[in-house]
Amino acid sequence: MNASSPQMANAIRALAMDAVQQANSGHPGMPMGMADMAVALWRDHLRHNPTDPAWPDRDRFVVSNGHGSMLLYALLHLSGYDLPMSELRQFRQLHSKTPGHPEVDITPGVETTTGPLGQGISNAVGMALAERLLATEFNRPGHAVVDHHTYVFLGDGCLMEGISHEACSLAGVWGLSKLIALYDDNGISIDGDVRGWFRDDTRARFESYGWNVLGPIDGHSTESVESALSTAKKWAKAGRDGRFAPTLIICKTEIGKGSPNRAGTAKAHGEALGEEEIRLTRDSIDWHHPPFEIPESIYRSWDAKAKGQAAQAQWETLMASYRRAFPSEAAQLEARWAGRRPADFDQKNAALIASFCETAPNVASRKASQMVLDDLGPRLPGLLGGSADLTGSNLTNWKGVSVLSVDEKGAITPGRHISYGVREFGMAAICNGIALHGGFIPYCATFLTFSDYSRNAIRMAALMRRQVIHVFTHDSIGLGEDGPTHQPIEHPASLRLIPNLQVWRPADAVETAVAWQSALANTHGPTALLLSRQGLPPQVTDPVQARDVAKGGYVLTSDPRPQVVLMATGSEVSLAMEATRQLRAQKIRVRLVSLPSTTVFDQQSIAYKSQVLPEGVPRIAVEAGVTDLWWKYQPAAVVGLDRFGESAPAGALYKFFELTPEALVKTAQLVLTN
Repeated sequence: MNASSPQMANAIRALAMDAVQQANSGHPGMPMGMADMAVALWRDHLRHNPTDPAWPDRDRFVVSNGHGSMLLYALLHLSGYDLPMSELRQFRQLHSKTPGHPEVDITPGVETTTGPLGQGISNAVGMALAERLLATEFNRPGHAVVDHHTYVFLGDGCLMEGISHEACSLAGVWGLSKLIALYDDNGISIDGDVRGWFRDDTRARFESYGWNVLGPIDGHSTESVESALSTAKKWAKAGRDGRFAPTLIICKTEIGKGSPNRAGTAKAHGEALGEEEIRLTRDSIDWHHPPFEIPESIYRSWDAKAKGQAAQAQWETLMASYRRAFPSEAAQLEARWAGRRPADFDQKNAALIASFCETAPNVASRKASQMVLDDLGPRLPGLLGGSADLTGSNLTNWKGVSVLSVDEKGAITPGRHISYGVREFGMAAICNGIALHGGFIPYCATFLTFSDYSRNAIRMAALMRRQVIHVFTHDSIGLGEDGPTHQPIEHPASLRLIPNLQVWRPADAVETAVAWQSALANTHGPTALLLSRQGLPPQVTDPVQARDVAKGGYVLTSDPRPQVVLMATGSEVSLAMEATRQLRAQKIRVRLVSLPSTTVFDQQSIAYKSQVLPEGVPRIAVEAGVTDLWWKYQPAAVVGLDRFGESAPAGALYKFFELTPEALVKTAQLVLTN
């Protein structure tokens, strides 16, 4: 005999309160409050296979309010994923598969790392967009091989965070009808009753975005939630009154449901209930089983393995038919899922770099980046770009690229360039979701100074080790008259501090092409490309030397037995090159080292780094930004900018801040005479 819906939900409540109590750390209130919603979704609607969590056409399930991680861990354990009870007993402990907040690649079945509120729903928007674009590109009549939903649980905190506005507004514009979000409207956050700081009309807000909204409904009624989900799925498939849109289901719940003294209060949110309250809760929900023990009847009711295997087998039969009917499309789709590049991809990249060496274009690195995209875009079908309302400045489009558009009815015209509007944070988090979904390599762009808006999503991509490419233009005081609000002084250094993030600041077109090549090869983390507004003279003209650029730092030019080493990056390499000429005219032997990526250079062998930066030779670093990070290379001096900029033409600014060849020459003379 199978268990009832309340019994299935109570299993989640018991596991949540027991795990939090054992860890003496965590958030029991959300899992206990959303347990009935979880039953309705996972038992009746979610299409997944616990024996193959990576099945490409599975539904995606995101817990945006990631502090309630025990809800997800309980669901994964009960439904048959490789998450044994021993791992639930180790909740929040070192090296367990049940960390404090869900982490992708740590726990089977977790689709994204959540915790920073609002980013989970934003990732889900990216996942739903990726699904829709792949479906539009590859599905054929009778062969809907890409056909899945993205479900999200989210709470008050997610809706308070501004990023939820950015992402959900776009989801409405894009008509992402297979995105279905369930809002845990319990009215409580850490500081108590949210009416003191959160009185939004959530229904009106989401309707203004163009979403369908259902509810408020009773979130503790599995029948009501199941009915709402059925309606949302019907609209996802056929539209509502001829229009396609995502759906928000507002579910009124009680945080900590079942706890006699803590339900409905902030005390249920983020701390263990305590042994006495757990005893009372067990009585209240009629759960008379020892901690971490689940009756077999409940396991049978939750087990999704047979159902999931049958669903996947049905899809694999469809996929086999698709391969026979559309072999070229099937091969392309499977290559995209696997992240495979065209066979001649590296060869053509090398040819592009060689052509830049030969033609020596004198252009801004942002323009060089667009020249690279002109070559890459047509031959890399999974490349999906975009800009936060700065396409003409970031130069992220390429010749002939189509732009994604959706009409007011939600009908999509697919494209490979996305206009994100002025939504830097949402854009970055949506790109994380696209990367998590698979089938695309997303890149996005804004001015470097506005990377601060995107920063936590960049950090999350680095934490998750997902390939997202950030194109940041206007990378220094060289952007000129826009002044200090737009001049990134500390940003290159701060981005270099993020673990797993590759940061490139190229000095010319060749270095820019190599930076793009490295970004595309960096499949286990994000990359930031910091590009100039002003023109940069060519530095690398030898294809053999160009190969060293990929090491992040290399000898651009050197005299035998150098007396001084100049280290530079980006636009300051040309200043250092002119300083090198002037020093050589004074019979001073110089080595000029270009460091387009300190993050990549730092990963090279000690032998190589010593070869580039020889011991015993004084070093001088130069960059139009803060100096702190350069001291790790043990220079005798750093020429930089430890203050905010000014508003003036670029040339005047470089002179005012003494970022000139003459200043470098003077510094070298002082170093050599002291």
